[in-house]
Amino acid sequence: MDDVVSLITTGDGSPSLLNKALDETYHSRHGALQESNYVFIDKGLAFLHQEKNHPEIRILEIGFGTGLNAWLTFQYHLKNEFPVHYTSLETYPLPEAVYSLLNYQFREAEKKSFLQLHQTHWNEVVEIAKGFSLEKVNQPLQTYSSNQKFNLIYYDAFAPNKQPDMWTIETLAKATTLLDKNGVLVTYCAKGQLKRDLKTLGLAVESLSGPPGKREMVRAIKM
Repeated sequence: MDDVVSLITTGDGSPSLLNKALDETYHSRHGALQESNYVFIDKGLAFLHQEKNHPEIRILEIGFGTGLNAWLTFQYHLKNEFPVHYTSLETYPLPEAVYSLLNYQFREAEKKSFLQLHQTHWNEVVEIAKGFSLEKVNQPLQTYSSNQKFNLIYYDAFAPNKQPDMWTIETLAKATTLLDKNGVLVTYCAKGQLKRDLKTLGLAVESLSGPPGKREMVRAIKM
């Protein structure tokens, strides 16, 4: 399939990818779709939109990857009809030969929108639909800068033992500077060091029950 990644099927029947160089999957082996829905949509996006009553949300995703988080966010936007500005950082975009094989049991319109998210030009803002804009940035978090602050960060880098540079307090500090006041960071990771570092950076840290197969996840709010 590819020299770098291979297609796998996760526990809920949804696909993901294995990064061969890191020996690390893009999502939980217990279920890619259920993990993304739970961690990023339910505990992040829906939390801000429904519980915190945000009428408009600016999202920064660390790791576009398979595009699953972006696509689920777009589907949530279509159902709830509120403005979403989605920025995603990715240093190694997937080629079409790989992302075209990812099938989340799409209906025809869903497949079209999933491919559209991948096929939009990099490093420019594209209106995917009324009220939903996407900017994919081919740049690492460490060198990224923005004039805007974000309400929500999806921190979806590879695990700390596979990509340690993404989990240092310096890199986390860079992420938190991009958060607006009362902004939320959500991640599947629940390492003790991560929680201590986020607290050091002034965030209120919650340890939430994790998705199936994982005991905990983290949600942190910038005070």
